[in-house]
Amino acid sequence: MAIDSFKGSATSLQAANWVGKGIARAAPDADVVKIPIADGGEGTVEALTTALHGRVVRRQVTGPLGGQVSAEFGLLNPTTAVIEMAQASGITLTKQAPEDALRASTYGVGELIRAAIDEGADTIYIGLGGSATTDGGAGMAKALGVQFFDANGQAIACGAQGLAKLARIDTSRLDPRLAHVAIRVLSDVTNPLIGPKGAAAIYGPQKGLTDGAIPQVDGWLAHYAALVQVATGRDVDQASGAGAAGGLGAGLLAFTNAKMYRGIEKILELLQVSTQIETADLVITGEGRMDAQSINGKAPIGIAHAAKRFGVPVVALVGARSDDLGAVYAEGIDAVWSILNRPQTLAEAMANVAVNLTTAGETAIRVFQMKRKVR
Repeated sequence: MAIDSFKGSATSLQAANWVGKGIARAAPDADVVKIPIADGGEGTVEALTTALHGRVVRRQVTGPLGGQVSAEFGLLNPTTAVIEMAQASGITLTKQAPEDALRASTYGVGELIRAAIDEGADTIYIGLGGSATTDGGAGMAKALGVQFFDANGQAIACGAQGLAKLARIDTSRLDPRLAHVAIRVLSDVTNPLIGPKGAAAIYGPQKGLTDGAIPQVDGWLAHYAALVQVATGRDVDQASGAGAAGGLGAGLLAFTNAKMYRGIEKILELLQVSTQIETADLVITGEGRMDAQSINGKAPIGIAHAAKRFGVPVVALVGARSDDLGAVYAEGIDAVWSILNRPQTLAEAMANVAVNLTTAGETAIRVFQMKRKVR
């Protein structure tokens, strides 16, 4: 079992435990392997630290709007850390109002990077899902020592709004330890920083940017990218993944030794999932909602790709699904079942997730057993 979290109601490991309880009802002798999984977004720190027997470190950092928030990162071993940017600068930490969208900063992410280096990390995985920000990663860079000035030599404000007055970038005080740290960015987003598919145009509305503000912020990001090139010699405005997390991808590419990775593929590699799948008879995966967008780097599709290399059938248990899942089936998932057993509100479904997943696990294994009996 490699099941993604059901946001707001079940972590990856909780979902696997409840499904496993249902499997035990019908197949008490089954050998069940539970692999906590994530795709670089919510749950990545927990999944990797649990599976790889690492430890979690908690720090107080600056939230997206300036207040203090409690955030975690994981140490997978003494020199390897994993960070979720959303813990410090996530969309759930704001009201997604227009003023929030302009003020939200990635400063706390930089503080987490610095804290991981303080703990001895020389390799840091950073998941970019769920951001509240569109500041191009300037806040993150500021926390790591980069200085951003207006035309009068004064420090600019945090957030996208500060980029409106940006005139010069000074990297002379960038934390020198970063030269010896490998930053590995986990993201399913390939968008560039600017333009019609850029950070502001595509992801700005969900963070609170108004239609009128989007072209303005896109222009600020374009100016920012031009000054980044002057300061660092790096051209990041059209780089694949630069638009991830409101441009944090661009900031990491500009100011650190960052490389972009497809989140789920790198995580499956770290967890050595293929080794477990190779000897399995059945793979059970799942997520809160499955639709055509699930093929864009989501965990269940990555699991399905790995399973198909060995001819292992894949069942996805989901909280909700779209009517047409042709694109999902084409990617290697053999069956998608909703865990809901009766009409219920979202609140009821979230409250009953343990029972629903347990029942779905029993159903899935009984259908699998029936297939064997038919043979």
